[in-house]
Amino acid sequence: MAVRQRATALPTLMRALRKEAPPRNHIALPSLRRAFSLYDQINIITEVPEDQLRFKEFDDTGFKVNGVRYEGSILCVGNLLMSWTPKKFSDITPESLSIFKTVRPIPEILVLGCGKYIQPVNPELRSFIRSTGMKLEVVDSRNAASTYNILNEEGRIVAAALIPHGVTS
Repeated sequence: MAVRQRATALPTLMRALRKEAPPRNHIALPSLRRAFSLYDQINIITEVPEDQLRFKEFDDTGFKVNGVRYEGSILCVGNLLMSWTPKKFSDITPESLSIFKTVRPIPEILVLGCGKYIQPVNPELRSFIRSTGMKLEVVDSRNAASTYNILNEEGRIVAAALIPHGVTS
């Protein structure tokens, strides 16, 4: 009898989960604060301030951070967020990242989101970032936003420079 109940409960559960899926054009990003199972919700990291920046979604033209939609490229330093000039990866220069000459405390890592695909960083840019005392992590923008969320939730001093996910060059 228990086997029959499980056999009918599983398709019902699957239908319910499919109805709650986020829209395809806005892709939600994972967070360490929430781990989902079929049964409950568990808070892995406790006492994270609610005003802390968290990337919630992204699409081809921008990002949703703490419930606010931002179009175009953005630069995050700690819990500060600002619009950023570069429109594509090749526009990123030491001048576009010159804020890191003055910002204190210096972030321990800069997560650089390249758009849809990872791009090679030119040596001039890499040496500029190294001269500021930061480490560099270069990934696609989706993974850059997730990495920023995780490092920021851990309380690390982190910066992110992200090009929208729809940009391919």
